[in-house]
Amino acid sequence: MTLLGNLLEYNQKFVEEKSYEEYRTTKFPDKRLVILTCMDTRLVELLPKSMNMKNGDVKIVKNAGAVVAHPYGSIMRSLLIAVYELQADEVLVIGHHECGMSALNSEHIIGKMKERGIDEDTFNTLDYSGIDLHDWLKGFSSVEESVSHSVDMIKNHPLMDKNIPVHGLVISPETGKLDLVVEGY
Repeated sequence: MTLLGNLLEYNQKFVEEKSYEEYRTTKFPDKRLVILTCMDTRLVELLPKSMNMKNGDVKIVKNAGAVVAHPYGSIMRSLLIAVYELQADEVLVIGHHECGMSALNSEHIIGKMKERGIDEDTFNTLDYSGIDLHDWLKGFSSVEESVSHSVDMIKNHPLMDKNIPVHGLVISPETGKLDLVVEGY
């Protein structure tokens, strides 16, 4: 059976047994908080548990590196919606030590794309269109600086409510220990 088949089979039992009932909540975060964090698998359960969060407490937005790369991209849009539509009153940006984005090598990724069949014409088209893949695929050298940069992008966004505190933290993916980088109060 495929991975998708296994997931759907499990899901059918989950619904039939009403296992979802313990997770029922509203769309509004009980702790009125939105978190931007990394998609790292080590943080899926560790991050909320390390902060005493349960289902329904927070909105969590994830991407590679917990980075706000563009002021009008989907990450910033999600944060603004959390504040204006979903009653979030604070924002946390939480990066983590040993992040894959800190060692990101655009040449390496482009090489893997080519190995999987993306042809040179595609790269040429992107280049001629003004898209710098090396810049787009770049990582960061310091997780603390990256978190500070994302906090700054959010805090100074022209559409963000200036009364919303935006905090920056770094979590250990081994222990769950949080280190404060930026206190937004």
